[in-house]
Amino acid sequence: MSDTAGWWEKHRQTMSDTAGWWEKHAFPSAVDLVLSDRLVGEWRRGLTAGAHGIVLDLGFGSGPNLPHYPMAVEQVYAVDPSDEGWQRAGAAIADFGRPVTRIGTDAAAISLPDNSVDVVVAAWSLCSIPDVEAALTHARRVLRPGGTLRLVEHGLSPRPWLAAAQRAMQPAWGRLASGCHVDRDIERLVAAAGFDTSGLTAQTAFGVPTPWTWFVAGSATTSP
Repeated sequence: MSDTAGWWEKHRQTMSDTAGWWEKHAFPSAVDLVLSDRLVGEWRRGLTAGAHGIVLDLGFGSGPNLPHYPMAVEQVYAVDPSDEGWQRAGAAIADFGRPVTRIGTDAAAISLPDNSVDVVVAAWSLCSIPDVEAALTHARRVLRPGGTLRLVEHGLSPRPWLAAAQRAMQPAWGRLASGCHVDRDIERLVAAAGFDTSGLTAQTAFGVPTPWTWFVAGSATTSP
């Protein structure tokens, strides 16, 4: 019995170490590859084109939005849970040449004052924030009157058969992909947080309907 317990403890630790390595190192690298400019640069350029003033970047990662921000952006506040991503962002931050400050790891606990930023940017991050409702509530709170939430995200398809597949695969996918959700209704979530979503559009990206290619993109404004 003791030998069995020792075997289990040894292999449990091995599995835990493997999961930690995947979460900390391998998955962030995979995300950078999948969301590289070669594949989604057009979407990222559209996302950042209208940014200006003080920007709050949710899901900052390794800083892939930075090269696309126009000179009208004066400062970026970064929120991201990955220390690895922040370390890898060093070169992009240096090239950006304007202040970039990491203000936290949890988008659902943003410490900025009310009405303190001009634009909130979320690029393929609303899918993986654990408490996305709270994050969107904070985004609306910190935006100045007339401010915008600029986003591009994959979400729940309007095709019933594909939506059913997304919901069925979510438990396994979420564990594999560090909490990413393929079954979130992004437009509904943004609207529920008090945003006007008339500036958002949705379409099948790359012309291929898959669980990851129903994209919602554009600007949501703060409602009066």
